[in-house]
Amino acid sequence: MPAVSALSSRLSRRRLRRLTLIGVVVLAVLTAMALDTTVVKPGAGDAREQGFSADRYGSDTFPAIADSVTRRAVPAEELAAAIAADRQAAAKKYGIGAPLPVLPVSLRGVVGEGKMGVWNLKVAGVPDGVQIRVQTGPAITGTDLRDATGTIQFGDFKNQIEYQNAGAAINQAMKRAVLETLDSEALPGKTVKVVGVFRLLNPNSWLVTPVRIDVQ
Repeated sequence: MPAVSALSSRLSRRRLRRLTLIGVVVLAVLTAMALDTTVVKPGAGDAREQGFSADRYGSDTFPAIADSVTRRAVPAEELAAAIAADRQAAAKKYGIGAPLPVLPVSLRGVVGEGKMGVWNLKVAGVPDGVQIRVQTGPAITGTDLRDATGTIQFGDFKNQIEYQNAGAAINQAMKRAVLETLDSEALPGKTVKVVGVFRLLNPNSWLVTPVRIDVQ
C-alpha cells in the first residue's frame, strides 16, 4: 500500500506541474493578445482604417496649394512665349515635376464653346495656335492640383490608392471652394480671370484646372 500511495503522489505532482504549465502558457497567450489589441471607442470603427481621411486631407491641403499657385502664376502670354522659345527651359523655370511638369498660369480671356464643363478661352497675347481650356466640372480630371507644388509625394501615403484618393479629394475641395457658386452654363461670351495650373503634355493645348475664377 505504501508503494501505491507513493505512486499516486508522484502522479498527482506530475498532473499539478502539467496543469501549472498549461496555465502559464494560456496566461502568456492572453497577455500577448491583450497587448496586440487596439482599444477603439464605440462607433469609431477600426482606427487603422480611419488613419487617412481623403476628404479631410483635401480640405486641409487645398488652401495651401491655391496660395502657392497664385504666388507663382505666370501670365499666359509670357508663358506661351517662353514655351514656344524653349519648352524644356520654360518647364524648368516655371514648372514642378518631371518629365511632365505642372505649370501655374494666370490669364484673362473670353469664354467660347465648351463641352461637359470644359470651356475654350480666347486669351489676348497668346498665339491662335495655342488652345487654352478651363475645366469647371462637374467632373474635374487629373492630379494637376495635387502635383502643383511638389510638396506632396507618393511616399507620404500608405499605398497608391491613398495617393490617388488624395488627388481626387483635392479636386473636390477645389470644387467646393471655387466652383460651387459658379454658373458654368452662363459662361460663354463672358470675360473671366483665371488662376490655375496645367500639365505640359502638349505645348499647344493647355487644360487649366483653376484655383480661382472671377467672372467679369
